[in-house]
Amino acid sequence: MAWMEGYRDRVNADPEMAVIGGWFTAALSFTFGEQRYVVRVERGRIADINAAPRIDARATFGFRAPMAVWDRFVSPNPPALYHDFFAMLMRVPEFVLEGDGLAAMQNARALQRMMNLMRG
Repeated sequence: MAWMEGYRDRVNADPEMAVIGGWFTAALSFTFGEQRYVVRVERGRIADINAAPRIDARATFGFRAPMAVWDRFVSPNPPALYHDFFAMLMRVPEFVLEGDGLAAMQNARALQRMMNLMRG
């Protein structure tokens, strides 16, 4: 949970997210191996992190992958195909977009910045 709180702080303090995230409001999930989080984003800022979501914790969309995939993505110098979440969606079968893909792509620019801020 400490890592997710640091991630929240990076997203919420990021000046680029402040500009491009103004229309990005959604609940999304991140599943790191067996650990799932539901993150509520309001106007480009992480407003809440649910570290123990139950079956009734809804997410508009989310990303699921084994820890090995996430470890490559958040590494300081990610290998080819792990440098960007779009590349992973297209070429890494273990990296899965769940839920409403249209909502994810409607917020693609803010979402891409938010994902890149995982490398902190």
